[in-house]
Amino acid sequence: MNTLSAAENLAAGVWQSGMGQVLGGLVLVAVLIGAFWYGYRVRNREPEPPKPEEQPHRPDTGALPGETSEYRKPAEMPQTDGEHRLMPYQLKNGGTETSSDPPSEEKRKWGGISSGGFGSGGTGHGD
Repeated sequence: MNTLSAAENLAAGVWQSGMGQVLGGLVLVAVLIGAFWYGYRVRNREPEPPKPEEQPHRPDTGALPGETSEYRKPAEMPQTDGEHRLMPYQLKNGGTETSSDPPSEEKRKWGGISSGGFGSGGTGHGD
């Protein structure tokens, strides 16, 4: 007893013979070709990239735009009596001040305290 209609039998026979896979593959290839063709049309409508002479140039100084070179000196930390701690609103704004002259070699050094490295076996505090 066959309960399938003639159309269902034909569809099942086409799929089993491999014709369905071939037709599905052709539809997929057609969709992909259409997508590439559409992308090509969209790309042709875009403006061309600027030529080298139209590109922005660096300033004559050679520095990057917005780049500054300055030396900063640390602000002094306010001292407390030891019983009260400083709150953030009690600190000065900014934290550091600019200076036109570079720091001396002594000030640029860490100050003799060796922090050590991970796994170096030291205490990490220069003690």
